[in-house]
Amino acid sequence: MTAPGADPSLGDLSRAELGELLDGEPAYRLDQVWDGLYRQRRPLSELTNVPKSLRQAIGELLPPALTLVRTQSADRGTTTKHLWSLRDGHLVESVLMRYRNRTTLCISSQAGCAMACSFCATGQVGFDRNLSVGEIVEQVLGTLQEAGSNDRSASGGAINIVFMGMGEPLANYEAVWAAVERFHGDMGIGARHITVSTVGVIPGIERLAAAAQPVNLAVSLHAANDRLRNRIAPINRTYPLRDLARSLADYRRAKRRRISFEWAMIGGVNDTDRDAAELAAYARPLAAHVNLIPLNPTPGYGHEPSPAGRIEHFAAELSSHGVNATVRQNRGTSIDAACGQLRADKLVSIGRHGRGARARTER
Repeated sequence: MTAPGADPSLGDLSRAELGELLDGEPAYRLDQVWDGLYRQRRPLSELTNVPKSLRQAIGELLPPALTLVRTQSADRGTTTKHLWSLRDGHLVESVLMRYRNRTTLCISSQAGCAMACSFCATGQVGFDRNLSVGEIVEQVLGTLQEAGSNDRSASGGAINIVFMGMGEPLANYEAVWAAVERFHGDMGIGARHITVSTVGVIPGIERLAAAAQPVNLAVSLHAANDRLRNRIAPINRTYPLRDLARSLADYRRAKRRRISFEWAMIGGVNDTDRDAAELAAYARPLAAHVNLIPLNPTPGYGHEPSPAGRIEHFAAELSSHGVNATVRQNRGTSIDAACGQLRADKLVSIGRHGRGARARTER
């Protein structure tokens, strides 16, 4: 075997790159390793049809990108948050949610986030760096392995992957799309079971529209007028609503897939009848579905969620304007695993220009 450069993990390598690494081994070894990792979703150490010496050599050359720090469970064990340490000390989180007929994995694409959405805990702690392909892929493999969900029967049905954890996926497009192709082509997860969420990064939406796999697209909207959205999601100043609507219309024509709008219900901020009318006028031409999510508490944002009655009324207002909406049930709120709450307990970033390392405790 020949060692690859730049200290990659096993998850960073494509099938072709792993084949080059295994040059000199019997040709079937590549199938044994690759299928064991991705189809069977087993750790390298458990691929007993591969010689132990080879497994050890691969593990030494390509150590894991992630180390599990801890897990926390809520909702009677149906929601589990995983805290992962990266090799450089940064921390990221992922969440596994079990339902009766499916399992959903919410994964991170960045350590921190630069989008600075006002109510989001990840945005409140700032941006550290993009995740690599391996760091994204290993969240899924590691979560399934740790949870004992290595096959569909154990996971209770289909597996859904949503890029709704820490970070803006379309600001890390190359690694995110390589991970999507790994999930789809190598793990056998259908495109309709993969959702990419964005706050509205138009160049990334355009790339998704031209990509091969028709994944689901969810847009964190939260306001349907520029004045309010500039405050809630500052990226709107770069990609305003009118431009975003054109990009989404192009995506819908190209992929023929329904677009979803995520709308955090913030009491007294975006939950009035006027807000509902503006949202309906924006969503209806795009035939978009709206997910209404009660605001989850974060330390850096002082507003409260809309009352349950107001949320139901808001949904009814949307319906009266011809827009379908779903009021989402929050999962994992008690362990800070719900929408907008992921931030990792401690973010360790290596300072540039000689500043050295710094640790920041966020909780």
